[in-house]
Amino acid sequence: MMNLFAKTLLACAVSAATISTAYAADPLQVYGKLNVSAQYNDVADETETTIQSNASRFGVKGDFDLGNDLQAFYTIEYEVDTGDDAKDNFKARNQFVGLKGNFGLVSVGRNDTMLKISQGKVDQFNDLAGDVKNVFKGENRMAQTATYMTPMFGDFQVGVTYVADGDSEQNTDNGVSMAATYGDADLKQSPIYAAIAYDSKVKGYDTGRATVQGKVVGIVLGGMYQQQEKVDSGITDNGYLLSAAYDINDITLKGQYQDMDNKGDSWSIGADYKLAKPTKLFAFYTTNTWYDSGDVDDSYVGLGLEHKF
Repeated sequence: MMNLFAKTLLACAVSAATISTAYAADPLQVYGKLNVSAQYNDVADETETTIQSNASRFGVKGDFDLGNDLQAFYTIEYEVDTGDDAKDNFKARNQFVGLKGNFGLVSVGRNDTMLKISQGKVDQFNDLAGDVKNVFKGENRMAQTATYMTPMFGDFQVGVTYVADGDSEQNTDNGVSMAATYGDADLKQSPIYAAIAYDSKVKGYDTGRATVQGKVVGIVLGGMYQQQEKVDSGITDNGYLLSAAYDINDITLKGQYQDMDNKGDSWSIGADYKLAKPTKLFAFYTTNTWYDSGDVDDSYVGLGLEHKF
């Protein structure tokens, strides 16, 4: 059923993108990326090689001018797991509809929480074995959300996500995720990006997070501090992340370290080689150490290719 729906979605997207309609003011944008790596994995003292997909995705999005400075917008996105031998290899990602105007924007549907969004681009190994989600809580995409984001006040913006207790991962609790951000996460419009965020009862955790990233003599430096507590447990864990990236012509050298109490630590090094604006080769090495498994080290070596469309 999922594959049938995905094929129908693809056919509709291609048709809408190539055929002029009465709704010329509502262009449909087809987008996505394929990120696939060949890896050698040493996990729990067992080794294997994999050709795996790293959050490859396909989506459609667009907006429509409603007049009076009001726009409708929407996104429907799926993850495509090229490494899954099952035919049903589509998984739901962000899928929402909303309105935006002078008041800011509001959206409803499946969406990333404001705390997750607040990390910006500080995670240099996003979607790979060194992803921050493997060590920190809070990287949540929830199914039943309503999000409001204010207009930009200079370089400042505030947002809040409400997570309904009907979400199957909420354990009958309503959740709230809030964030205040400063600057541009791409560091193109501002030299620094900073954010503070807090989750209350989101996927069973109360989480506070502070993130900062900026350029110093050509080096992109990032840091994150997080405090997380399982709801009603009374146990608070603290963690931090440090990352760095440096461009040498078409090559970007990257490094990252993260640590969380009672969970583990992770360090990664890697390099990206830009072949063209949408295409890059990349290589990485990651070691994750889990404290609750007798300090067992899991290691990953990968070489991959990413193309965005």
